[in-house]
Amino acid sequence: MSGISQDWEPVVIRKKAPTSAARKDEKAVNAARRSGAEIETVKKILNSVFTIIFVIPANAGSNRAASSSTSLNTRKLDEDTENLSHEKVPTELKKAIMQARQDKKLTQSQLAQLINEKPQIIQEYESGKAIPNQQIISKLERALGAKLRGKK
Repeated sequence: MSGISQDWEPVVIRKKAPTSAARKDEKAVNAARRSGAEIETVKKILNSVFTIIFVIPANAGSNRAASSSTSLNTRKLDEDTENLSHEKVPTELKKAIMQARQDKKLTQSQLAQLINEKPQIIQEYESGKAIPNQQIISKLERALGAKLRGKK
């Protein structure tokens, strides 16, 4: 068996170079559109007898207003530095909920069961992280027997 040997020559496998179609892929075209570069669209119609090549301007066949507003909107979003946040439960409301719940000697879970909501909702209201929902606040008012929203 000494006549058997193994060939340990390196094997190199290479990827094919990208084709012209791959170089003009959708991502590259969209990136060029966003940057405002001019794009030329060429449509080829092949027939067994002859070949016709049409050169169509970059903005032909598209809604020019829509494409320009997209870049404007993108620019506005990039320039926008305003910090947006949703409305949160006011401090007075969260304190009123906690006080009324403790006066009734209820846990957050028990209160949640009374108003048919998840305990997490009560936790979010008492910590001030919830987005105020008038239906939930009115359920809390009924269950706790206290006025939570201002004086009427």
